[in-house]
Amino acid sequence: MNNTTNETNNNFKNKEYFISHLAAPILEMLEPKEGEKILDLGCGNGTSSLEIQKSGAEVQGVDLNTDKVQQAREKGIDASVVNITQIAFEDQFDAIFSNAVLNWVKNQKQAITNVNKALKKGGRLIAEFGGDGNIKTITDAMQEVFSKNENFGSFKNPWYYPSAGEYKELLEENGFDVQYCELVSTPTRVVNMDQWLDAFVSGIISHLTKDEKLEFKEQVKAILEPKLYTKENDWTLDYVRLRVKAIKA
Repeated sequence: MNNTTNETNNNFKNKEYFISHLAAPILEMLEPKEGEKILDLGCGNGTSSLEIQKSGAEVQGVDLNTDKVQQAREKGIDASVVNITQIAFEDQFDAIFSNAVLNWVKNQKQAITNVNKALKKGGRLIAEFGGDGNIKTITDAMQEVFSKNENFGSFKNPWYYPSAGEYKELLEENGFDVQYCELVSTPTRVVNMDQWLDAFVSGIISHLTKDEKLEFKEQVKAILEPKLYTKENDWTLDYVRLRVKAIKA
């Protein structure tokens, strides 16, 4: 499966908009129903939660970002600040929805155990996040820049990008019947690469000085430009998403 997502937000100041804009396919997979109780795992500012709520489902959100949780609450979402590996719900939800979050979780076994426990028997997990090969051209470029600049220190990749087989096995080992688990290539257009880097890799370069951060971005873009940039399409990033539908056995 291959499709291209055109990102038209020239300012790219709203990272949340960018993420939620890519959530449409899995919102369709969720198929929320009136009266269902659904957990939005990594709800951010509540944009997707609001869409789910339109079905008549009761939505509860959790996220690690205090500011985003406050924004979700201001939209009327029942949201709380909770780490995914520390959620303590039990047999409460008909479905758990998660978009662009699980690839940030290093302790996947704990996260999946908690998700299974939170679902009612027969409840479903609908998730999408970065999978094997996601932004590989970009992470390779960042690794190269770190290697060339000893003063930058070592490159620490914060993401977990599993293969479909790896994640399916992990789900099955932890009490799920996996109905769908596939990698989906979604080349994604970005107008401003500087703003994308600011939004998504700030943690990787947080220890650098202001000048070093600017140098890092310039070197990364120089490596990426012949691979990912054209005048016609701006930057097209090599996104690969892992889409999952699994049922609590």
